[in-house]
Amino acid sequence: MGTTQDTPVDPVEGDTDWSAVQSSQEFVQLRRRLRGFVFPMAGLFLAWYLLYVLLADYAHGFMSTKLFGNITVGLVFGLLQFVSTFVITWLYVRYANRNLDPAAERIRDQIEGDRA
Repeated sequence: MGTTQDTPVDPVEGDTDWSAVQSSQEFVQLRRRLRGFVFPMAGLFLAWYLLYVLLADYAHGFMSTKLFGNITVGLVFGLLQFVSTFVITWLYVRYANRNLDPAAERIRDQIEGDRA
């Protein structure tokens, strides 16, 4: 089985205090930033999906309204579920590149610097 590391890390040799890392201000701030994006976005997406499901179940007339040709409101809403998934992914990647990755890089550099 392969590993992503070139050399195995001996936990005794690394001697990193992971509890101290987890309780550090930088790590706490990183978790706060992550949760500040993920929780509201997940709630928004779940509410959007629930709206779609409820409309599909209880608003047959509305969802079967033809917009043009055989394209209905329900079909458009269904396709918008895919679009919203891609938009959320794009927003997360942009947010992570700007706000999460630099902080995670600093934390990793501190940990790896302590090991050297």
